[in-house]
Amino acid sequence: MQTKVVKIDSANIDEAAMKEACDLIRAGELVAFPTETVYGLGGNALDPQASMKIYAAKGRPSDNPLIVHIADLNALVPIVKEVPEKAKILAEKFWPGPLTMIFEKSDLVPLETTGGLNSVAVRFPSDPIAAELILQAGGYVAAPSANTSGRPSPTTAQHVEEDLGDAIEMIIDGGPVGIGLESTIVDFTEDVPVVLRPGYISLEMLQEVL
Repeated sequence: MQTKVVKIDSANIDEAAMKEACDLIRAGELVAFPTETVYGLGGNALDPQASMKIYAAKGRPSDNPLIVHIADLNALVPIVKEVPEKAKILAEKFWPGPLTMIFEKSDLVPLETTGGLNSVAVRFPSDPIAAELILQAGGYVAAPSANTSGRPSPTTAQHVEEDLGDAIEMIIDGGPVGIGLESTIVDFTEDVPVVLRPGYISLEMLQEVL
């Protein structure tokens, strides 16, 4: 399979190309796209088969949870059991942005997406191409970094093509990403929030807000 690469300018989004990408995700296929951190490998987060395709393309163990990307704060409520007050504070300060938060999941999110866990990791990216893709593709896109496991996270479409070309349907080339560092992950499933992965948002920045 020849992977299709389409260039999309964030300042002037090509509606036809975007629709094609979103139709692929709605049909259960995979599309790589830019976020402000790194390029993500996107599939429908509510489709168990799409999540399994992501694991297969990356060569990633299927018990390693995928991050669900949203582009509207209201989209958080249906996929989690509750949003703690401290999480709301962080969302207000850092979303959209490079912050991932983990909550108890609702039944809407398949276990295939969460690596068999009863919790779900959620992020609201600030990249305009990512936001448009998520909204048009149904509101919930699972998207780990678009590289095979063990390889560096990609910051350009070329990196994705070299690594995953032929394994996925489409790559959206939105140019180099801004940050190039993974999102910070904060776990809200315990009484005290815990930073599971440091990233662009530092522990000091989080402590300042909470």
